[in-house]
Amino acid sequence: MNPPAARPSHLSLAPATPARPDWIARAQSVADALTPDAAERDRTGASPRRELALLREAGLLELLFSAEHGGGGGSFTDALLAVRVIGRADASIAQLLAYHYLHLTNALWRARPEQAAALARASVAGRWFWGGASNPRDPESRLVPVEDFYRLTGRKTFASNAALADRITLRAQLGDGFAVLVVPGDREGVTHGNDWDAFGQRLSESGTITFADVKVEADEILGDPAAPPPPRTSLVVPFHQLLIVNFYIGIAKGALAEANRYIREVSRPWQASGVEKARLDPYILEHYGNLDVELRASTALADVAGLRFEAATALGNAITPDDRNVAAAAIYAAKVHSSRTALEITSRIFELMGARATAGHYGYDRFWRNIRTHTLHDPVVYKSREVGSYALNGVITPTPLYS
Repeated sequence: MNPPAARPSHLSLAPATPARPDWIARAQSVADALTPDAAERDRTGASPRRELALLREAGLLELLFSAEHGGGGGSFTDALLAVRVIGRADASIAQLLAYHYLHLTNALWRARPEQAAALARASVAGRWFWGGASNPRDPESRLVPVEDFYRLTGRKTFASNAALADRITLRAQLGDGFAVLVVPGDREGVTHGNDWDAFGQRLSESGTITFADVKVEADEILGDPAAPPPPRTSLVVPFHQLLIVNFYIGIAKGALAEANRYIREVSRPWQASGVEKARLDPYILEHYGNLDVELRASTALADVAGLRFEAATALGNAITPDDRNVAAAAIYAAKVHSSRTALEITSRIFELMGARATAGHYGYDRFWRNIRTHTLHDPVVYKSREVGSYALNGVITPTPLYS
């Protein structure tokens, strides 16, 4: 699929250009390095420092920054497909990359132009990895003015990426309103719980974070907290959902590819099948085919949603609520379908591979554990409701920081 030719430079992210690195090849090189020991790394669950180094070395952390600021000049489509490719190899690392793109985009879209330019240049120069601490279901962190600076206090769960992040984006209550700010991940008073213990996404660094009287400079508050947020920030939540769609598709593709290899190379035909090889079993062929069809459908929906998102971002701050909802509706439809498809594929591949495929050393259960864990991020039934609301009534039910 081809994104629009350009996006306004005031977005502080790169316009899509015909001359850019092959980001898919770079992502594939990282995926190739992650694949051989993916099951073992999942079992160990160690902090993914080596994996983050692979993303840095491939230049994927700078992909979205414009060439003007020293970045890779890639498009949102490039970023989404890079996440999808890495998701085939390792769902946790795909999430790390996806949330990096989310948090830096949120920061730059909210910042004043000079702030955005400074953050972009510094991020590229330092090869910063971005994280966040804005779980909307937790109590809000609080920002209190003190002379010419501020103090931040609070505690957040599901602070994805934050434990390894160079910069953390978060929302905090400021007076009667809210501010969005960026703080260094190693600033005094920032403490990481390192307590993520879900059975899936084990390397996603999604534990708790605590801010204990953290000093925040005035220029670390993005934009003007007293003013309405820039209109383009209405696309942050749809972007989050679209990134999720693409690593769900990556997980499903990875699981189905492993099943393909196992059926062809390891599986034995059932005695009553009348065939010499498992890959010729008519029941396996039918069910594998059905899973492949669903995955093709999810991929097509994701690609359409990507086009809608690119078109919406091209409008910059001229975007209207209707423009935003056209993109959001396409993205949320893709979210519903990809969630169901990935859950089905990662579970049903065992019916095709057979009992021996459940052996622990294969680690095939990680695909299901990863998708099951993350699909609980926000209830897919509520995304179906939003799709239905748009299809029937032309509106999307507003839910702060989720819709």
